[in-house]
Amino acid sequence: MEPLTGIHHVSMFTANPRENYEFYTKTMGMRLVKKTVNQDRTSSYHLFYGDHRGAPGTQVTFFDIPRAARTHRGVSSISKIGLRVSNPRALEYWRDRLQGTSAGHLEIAAQMGRDVLDYEDFEGLPIVMVSDEGYAGGASGTPCDRSVVPPEFSIRGLGPVTFTVRDADPTLRTLIDVLGFREIGHYASRVTGQPDIRVLETGDGGTAAQVHVEERHDLEQQKLGRGGVHHVAFRVPTNEQYLAWYERVEAAGLKTTGLIDRYYFRSMYFREPSGIMIELATDGPGLTVDETLETLGENLVLPPFLEGQRASIEAKLPPFNTSIS
Repeated sequence: MEPLTGIHHVSMFTANPRENYEFYTKTMGMRLVKKTVNQDRTSSYHLFYGDHRGAPGTQVTFFDIPRAARTHRGVSSISKIGLRVSNPRALEYWRDRLQGTSAGHLEIAAQMGRDVLDYEDFEGLPIVMVSDEGYAGGASGTPCDRSVVPPEFSIRGLGPVTFTVRDADPTLRTLIDVLGFREIGHYASRVTGQPDIRVLETGDGGTAAQVHVEERHDLEQQKLGRGGVHHVAFRVPTNEQYLAWYERVEAAGLKTTGLIDRYYFRSMYFREPSGIMIELATDGPGLTVDETLETLGENLVLPPFLEGQRASIEAKLPPFNTSIS
């Protein structure tokens, strides 16, 4: 069985697609690489941000839910997402750039032998920016040539995701025994001070392929809203491996959604024992299947099976311009 090769994308909720677009393109310097709709709820946008090509391993995506309440943090959640930069000097750039925004108190710290910077986006989404200095693996994105951020400081791709659960053992067993992750260490929480956050990785390893599992007994169940994470997707390189992973997950007794063609990739979804949603997604065919590289994200695009509904779909979406003038 070929291993999962890392994190494919993470998907969150936003209550304001316009501000979301402004933050992730104008502040974070990422490129909007796909402006489409939630295929399961077409009255909602699905916005993809990533590197210049929208490569797997660089994508953060958002579903919009107007007037959504703020997420109440708790267990059974993906409580933090990660973004990677090249070195500690890039972290210093981001610390200075994000001062005065909604990011909160900004301080570079050490975590598992790497420098990290914790902050929040404009809706309270917790993000950790990680220095990848000394590590050559993982999905290293191509800086967007239109970005407001200098290439040497640009976001290289996704970093670790943190699972916060009440009982870590069932989650760990699923990640290790079913999905093939391996445990490589642990570190102390900067909230609780306890050395109880366990680090697992898959594929070639490194921060582009890590899940950090935090056990907390002092928190209630998360109430998901804006600034919250809906799911994480892990990378499956080929369709053949995708089918093999489907059989493996089903055989483990984890009920999946079945095989779903999302047009840009193929997917399956399931919940691990604590209730966190996990997706396995293929690398291809990719986001340029219906747009050129130069025009990614400029217009609302729909997969062929929704194109016939374009007029009714567009009538329900709040318009906002993402074209390059």
